Amino acid sequence: MGRWSRLVAHPLMDFINLPDEGQVLDVGSGTGSLSFAIAQPKAKLRVVGIDPSREYVAYANNRNPAPDRISFETGDAQRLRFADATFRSSFSLLVFNFIPDPLIALKEMCRITVPGGLISAAVWDYGGEMRMLRIFWDAASSIDDRGGKLDECHMPLSRPGELSQLWKQGGLKDVREQPLNIEMRFESFEDYWQPFLLGQGPAGAYARSLDAGPLERLSDELKVRLPLSGEGSFVLPARAWAVRGRVPVSEQP
Repeated sequence: MGRWSRLVAHPLMDFINLPDEGQVLDVGSGTGSLSFAIAQPKAKLRVVGIDPSREYVAYANNRNPAPDRISFETGDAQRLRFADATFRSSFSLLVFNFIPDPLIALKEMCRITVPGGLISAAVWDYGGEMRMLRIFWDAASSIDDRGGKLDECHMPLSRPGELSQLWKQGGLKDVREQPLNIEMRFESFEDYWQPFLLGQGPAGAYARSLDAGPLERLSDELKVRLPLSGEGSFVLPARAWAVRGRVPVSEQP
């Protein structure tokens, strides 16, 4: 998902209305796509990224273009090590649905963000306009009952209104939700297909679990369903749902 998270990072940046300076937190920073996109135009902003994967953190640090302003470390979104009100803003890209208890994580983000600061997140529209995965799972379900059970359309927080409901449950104010739309261009069927064979994510894990025969049937079914051009390239739309809300400011007695 790294190359696509880079594309979603830019519309999310426009939506979350980041400060020009100070310190912000990227929860579930992965390969660093969002942190890098945010820091590049904001020369006075410092970005801290946390991720539970040591491999991702090492990868992000190795390709970090501005280690004086961007840093990555291992961490659990449900138990942030930072003191209260450490960050001016906190955000998360395409990972909130994977957190075991997202409400606890949201409350932790509220705790470490200054009163009045914005907290934002985005999650793929797995059941609708995230066509790369929608087509994959529709094809999988057509050849294997197990595909329907594992379909990512069942992912939490991926349907309209679910993120904003969580944000309101977490006590945030001025909650707003909107879709983020991008286009994914694939140069060939292999450009689309090969990443699934690496085994990452639910779709990749499913593909890796198939024997040679079912895997070939899945590949053939995808070729029928994808809008392959004569040259082999094609474009798929993709949508993520984004939410933002403001940490409440305590009323003075």
